[in-house]
Amino acid sequence: MTKLEFRELTKQKIILLDGATGSNMQKAGMPVGVCPEEWILKNPEVLIKLQREYIEAGTDILYAPTFTGNRIKLTEYGLEGRISEMNQELVKLSKQAVLEAKADRKVYIAGDITMTGQQLYPVGTLRFEELVEVYKEQIAYLLLGGADLFVIETMMSLQECRAALLAVKETCDLPVMITLTFNENNRTLYGTDPVTAITVLQKMGADAVGVNCSTGPEGMYEIVKEMKRYASVPIIAKPNAGLPQLINDETVFTMESEEFARETIRLAEAGAGIIGGCCGTTPKHLEVLHNAVRGLIPPALKPERVRILTTERRALKIPDSGKFLVIGERINPTGKKALQEELRQGDFQMVADFARKQEEDGADILDVNMGMNGIDEKETMVDAVYEITGFSGLPLSIDSSHVNVIEAALRIYPGRALINSVSLEKEKLEKLLPLARKYGAMFILLPLSDKGLPKDIEEKKEIIHTILNAAEENGLTREDIVVDGLVNTVGANKEAALQTLETIRYCKEELGLATVVGLSNISFGLPERQFVNSTFLALAIREGLTMAIANPSQELLMNTAFAADLLAAKEEADIRYIRRVTERPATVITQKGDASPNADKNSSTAGNQAISSGKPGEDENLSEALKNKTFHQVYEAVIKGNKRDILNKVKEVLKEDVKPSFVLDELLIPAINDVGKLFDKQVYFLPQLISSAETMKTAIDFLEPLLKEGKEEKKKLATVVIATVSGDVHDIGKNLVVLMLKNYGFEVIDLGKDVPSEKIIETAREYDADIIALSALMTTTMLEMKKVIALKKETGIKARIIIGGAVITQSYADEIGADGYAKDAGETVAVVKRLMGL
Repeated sequence: MTKLEFRELTKQKIILLDGATGSNMQKAGMPVGVCPEEWILKNPEVLIKLQREYIEAGTDILYAPTFTGNRIKLTEYGLEGRISEMNQELVKLSKQAVLEAKADRKVYIAGDITMTGQQLYPVGTLRFEELVEVYKEQIAYLLLGGADLFVIETMMSLQECRAALLAVKETCDLPVMITLTFNENNRTLYGTDPVTAITVLQKMGADAVGVNCSTGPEGMYEIVKEMKRYASVPIIAKPNAGLPQLINDETVFTMESEEFARETIRLAEAGAGIIGGCCGTTPKHLEVLHNAVRGLIPPALKPERVRILTTERRALKIPDSGKFLVIGERINPTGKKALQEELRQGDFQMVADFARKQEEDGADILDVNMGMNGIDEKETMVDAVYEITGFSGLPLSIDSSHVNVIEAALRIYPGRALINSVSLEKEKLEKLLPLARKYGAMFILLPLSDKGLPKDIEEKKEIIHTILNAAEENGLTREDIVVDGLVNTVGANKEAALQTLETIRYCKEELGLATVVGLSNISFGLPERQFVNSTFLALAIREGLTMAIANPSQELLMNTAFAADLLAAKEEADIRYIRRVTERPATVITQKGDASPNADKNSSTAGNQAISSGKPGEDENLSEALKNKTFHQVYEAVIKGNKRDILNKVKEVLKEDVKPSFVLDELLIPAINDVGKLFDKQVYFLPQLISSAETMKTAIDFLEPLLKEGKEEKKKLATVVIATVSGDVHDIGKNLVVLMLKNYGFEVIDLGKDVPSEKIIETAREYDADIIALSALMTTTMLEMKKVIALKKETGIKARIIIGGAVITQSYADEIGADGYAKDAGETVAVVKRLMGL
C-alpha cells in the first residue's frame, strides 16, 4: 500500500479498523500471563476465525497480532530468539484470514507496534537510538511477512511515538498510523496533550493520528474534536466498549454494539475519519458500526492556519497577529568564559540556570547554541537538549553552523523545534530543508547566500523567494517558516533599520510569513544601546514582527514589547501588560544604561514561585527552615529534579552544623510533598515526578550512612510488599510507587512484575508486611487482585491491601474488598500513611 493509496482511500469513505484481539483471545481460552503472540501461533485457527469475522463485519484495515512483538517485550517471555519467525508468521496468519474471508474489497494488513515498557533516557536508561533500532528490527520482520502498512498504537510517550515513526520512515515508505492513549484529563501519562500530539506527529510524516484504548467513545469526543482543529491528516478513534466492570468474577465491557456504534458515530462527526474498536469490542460491535457509518462522507481536512512549536507536553501557538514572542539568546558560550569552562568540563549547571532565568523573565522560546572550541559540539548539544527539556516548559530553537549538530539535536528533541537557521548557502539549503521535513521542524529563513549579505532590499527579497520555493518543493509550508529580517548595524548603514522594517512588512503583508530579528545588531557600536534596541523593537512590532532573539532579562526591552502589543490592540495585551509591569516593577536605569545594583533584589527564581499559583516552587507559607537560602536550595533541587547538583546542596547544608535527619525531615520531605501537589494539579507529569523522586533518592542514599553514624537511622514506618500481578508485565507506575515509598522511609520489598499471587502472600508473611500494594495495567489481569485478597483472608496475615493501575478504580477496589485505592504514586504514599495511622 502506498501513501498515495492510503490518502485516496481515506477520502473515499470512513475507514473501518478491526476490534479487540486480546479480550477475544481470552474468551477463546488464552490464559492470563502467557505471551499472546506465542499462544496465537499455537492456536492459529482462533485468530483466523476472529479476523475473518472482522473482515465480514466490514473491516478495511486489519491489525496483525504483533502488538508486543518487539525484542524487549519478547525477552520478558524468553522468546527473543523467535522474533523473526513470530512477526512474519503472525502477519501471514492475518493474510490467510483475508484470503479465507473472500471479501469484495481490498483488506489491508497493518503491522502492529507498541511501547516497550522501558523508560527512555534521561528518565530511564534506554537511549533513543537504541529504541529506534528495536523498532526497526521488528519492522523489518513485519515487512518480510508482507505488512501493507504500520500502526503504532496504545502509546503513552510522544518520544516513543517519534522513535517508532522514525524507525518506519528509515526502513520503508509504507503508510503509518499512530494512536495514543489519553487519561481523563485528556493528556497522556507523560503529559502530552492532543494538539501537541497531532502537531508533532503529522509534521514528522505520520499518515493518520488519533486515540485508542483507555476509555469508551464518549471519553474520546473532546480529544478528537481538538485534534481535528489542527489536523492535516485523518484522525483515528478506536475506543473500548465502555469501561470494564467485574461481573461474576469476570472483567466485562458492558457497552452493547448498538450503543457503541451510536457513540462512535459522534466521533466521526467530531472529525474521526478512521474508526474501530479496542478492548471489549467484538465482530458484532464492528458490524453494527459498519452499517451505521456506511455512506457517511469522510471529514474534510481544513486545519486552522497557525504556526505551532511544541515541547513534549505543551504547544506554543504563533498566530499571525498574536502576542509578540521572545527567543531567549543567553544559552550561547560566545563571550561567556565561565560557561565555556563549564562546558569543557561536561557541566551544564549554567545552561540550566540560563534556561530557568530566561523562562522566568518571559522568554517564549529558548535558543540553544553550543558553538565553541575545545568540545565535541554535537555531543554537547545533545546533552544540553536533554538537560533543558528535562525541566523547561519552553520549546527550543536549535542553533548551530553545522548540519550534523542540528540533526543530532532534532533527532532526540521530544517535540517540534525551530531550526536557526537555513540560508541560501548551498550546503545548508540542500541538507537542512530535508531535515526540517523529516523531523517536522520549523525553521528560520536567513536571507544570506554564498555571496554573503544581500546588496539591497531587492536581492534580499529574491533570496527569500528562492528559499521559500525550495522549502515548498521539500513539502514544507509557509507556516513552517520564520523569516529573519537580517538586521545590520545602523551605525554603519543609516538605512539598516528601514530596510529591515520593509522586510518585515513585505513578509507579513505580501507573503504571509512570520518574521524574526536579532535585536542587538541594530545598535552595535553605539552608546546607550538599550534605547536604540527598544525603540527599533517598537517600530518592528508595528510593522508586524512576530518574534525577536533577545535577552529577556533586559526590562526596558521586554516592557517595550508588552507596551507595543498593548498599543496595537492585540488580544489580551492589556492584561499581559498590566500583569508584567505590576509583578515586575521597572528598575532604575543608571547613566551608563545598566540596571541599578538593586535590580535583582526582589527577583524570584522558578523555585520560588508559589505552589498555590500552580507553578513549580515553594508554598506561600514557608517553614522557618526553608527561609534559609542555603537550606532552600536543597528543597529547590528536588522540586526541579536537579539530580546532578543535589549532593552539593546537601553538603552545603551539613556545613551549617545541622543533623542529617533535619535535611530529610525539614527539606527533602516537604519538597517531595510539594512535587506531589504539582502532579495532582497537572503542572507536573510523569517525567518530572520521576526526576524529582530520583533526585530525592540520590540525597537519601547519601544521608543514610550519616544517619546511622549519628544514631539517627530513619524510623521504620512500615513494611510494604509491592508487585505487578500475575500475567501483567507493565511496571512503569509500580516502579515509581516503589521509589516514592522508599523516599518517605518505608521499607519496600519489590517483587517486580508478573508475580504469582501465592508468592505475594508468602513474601508478605515472611517479612511480616504491613501493606501489600498491587498494580495492574490491563483489564485482563485486574482479577488477580481479587485472588490475592482471597488468599490473604485464607492465610490470616495482617497486611492490608491497596491497589492501583490504569484500569483500576475506587469502585473496583470497594467491590473486591481492597483496603485502599490509589490513582498514582503520590496518592499511594498518602493511602499507606492513612492505613498506618501516620
